[in-house]
Amino acid sequence: MQDELQALEKTRTWDLVDLPTGKPLVGCKWVYKIKTQSDGFMERYKAHLVAKGFTQVYRIDYEETFAPVARPTLVCSLISIAIAKGWKLFQMNVKNAFLNGDLAEEGYMKPPPKIEHPPNRVCQLK
Repeated sequence: MQDELQALEKTRTWDLVDLPTGKPLVGCKWVYKIKTQSDGFMERYKAHLVAKGFTQVYRIDYEETFAPVARPTLVCSLISIAIAKGWKLFQMNVKNAFLNGDLAEEGYMKPPPKIEHPPNRVCQLK
């Protein structure tokens, strides 16, 4: 959880503000996962803080859903071209990739559980 909180702070994911009148507020929760190695053995525990977006209403709280990921057909095409041309392939991971995007809509979230924050303040997502 500490790694996730540090990443959220580093990317300045939110500002603590007073909730503007009439603005909806979503909750958040911790999601836990066990990261495994390719041989199936446990590598480490992971924790992600997620907004409870399922409580939002389309065209009221948001207009668009989008995840910046490559389509499988594009990935397969690029791999095919690389193999045909004899290119070396490399793999990389971008830690906390989704924290690096910009949020189009104005959104407010309850502060994470058990995290110190000023009273009556909420997280304005950025």
